[in-house]
Amino acid sequence: MVMAAPMRTTTARRRMTTDFLTLNQLMSPAFPVGAFAYSHGVEAAIESGQISSAQTLEAWLRALVQTGGGYADAALLNVAFQTEPSAIEQVDAQARAFAASAERWKETDLQGAAFCDTVRDVWDLDLPRLCYPVAVGYVARCMELPVQSTTAMFLQAFVANLTAAGLRLVPLGQLDGQKIQAALMPLCRDMAEQLVGAQIDDVHSATWASDIAAMRHETQYSRIFRT
Repeated sequence: MVMAAPMRTTTARRRMTTDFLTLNQLMSPAFPVGAFAYSHGVEAAIESGQISSAQTLEAWLRALVQTGGGYADAALLNVAFQTEPSAIEQVDAQARAFAASAERWKETDLQGAAFCDTVRDVWDLDLPRLCYPVAVGYVARCMELPVQSTTAMFLQAFVANLTAAGLRLVPLGQLDGQKIQAALMPLCRDMAEQLVGAQIDDVHSATWASDIAAMRHETQYSRIFRT
């Protein structure tokens, strides 16, 4: 009996793009925006006892991503992604006006300036000085990066940076920090999906405790972070 030759199956291979790698570089802690110097009011919240454990830190960050500064910045990122170059500075002005305190304005202004400077020098893009979330969204548009992935990684970087602040100040262990980030990962994904196509009217914030903490930080006697 003649045995039939085994069937040869072929799988078409699609060349992997560098989009994910570019996003990983842009959102990396090594990207020189100075994020490590800003706590978004977390330092004041720890000083006042509002954040005192891994559980309270996770709850605080969850609120920021769902309805606070994290959400607002992610929405602004998506607005900027859809904005034509001729109108991007108008969106930037609206984003700056949305800052709830002097330190919040400083945080978004200085990180945005550093982000734009670095992108301009590395990728030779013609960028004006933009605040941070607007800069990220506009750069994603210019580089043709997927906005949903950009938003998810932006939120993940936001959570990671504030988690690191909590680790130093509460203090907490490294394992606690990893658990917090893992717990909030699905939320970052879901918010990124929800915000695709967001308009300027979708930008809002309802985390008053965080805004007040950021204001109190301006006069806090002993502090490590700039905000």
